[in-house]
Amino acid sequence: MLEGWFSYFIVAWTVILVGLFAIGGFFMFRKFLKRMPKQDGRSDMDWEEYYVDRTRKLWGTAEKNMLEELVSPVPELFRDVARHKIAGKIGELALKERARHVSADLIIRGYIMATPKRDHKFLRRKLQEMNIDIAPYQHLFE
Repeated sequence: MLEGWFSYFIVAWTVILVGLFAIGGFFMFRKFLKRMPKQDGRSDMDWEEYYVDRTRKLWGTAEKNMLEELVSPVPELFRDVARHKIAGKIGELALKERARHVSADLIIRGYIMATPKRDHKFLRRKLQEMNIDIAPYQHLFE
C-alpha cells in the first residue's frame, strides 16, 4: 500500500518540478534574448537603460507618482521590470520630442506604447479610474 502511494508521489513531484523548471527557464531565456546585442551593438535593455539615464533629471515628483499609480495594477513581482521598461519608452519619446520635462501626456503615451496589447484593457480601466480621458490616445491602442 505504501509503495503504490509513494510511487504516485514521486511521479507527481517530478511533474511539478519539471514544470517549475520549464517556467523558470522560459523567463530566463526571455531575459537572455533581451540582453542580446542587435545590429547597432546595443540590446533592448541597454537602450532602456540609456533612455532612463538620459531623462532622469526631467522627471518631477508628480510625474513619478503618476507612473507609480499607473503601474500599481502590475503584480509586485513584475512591477520593477514594468516600471523600468515603461520609463525607458517615456524617456525615448521625451528625447525624440526634445521635451524639457516629462509631462502627463508623455507618460500616458509612453505607457500605452510600452504595454503589450493584451494588457490594454487593464490600462484603459486604470486610466478611467484616474479620470483621464483616453479619447486623444485611442489611436495608440489600435
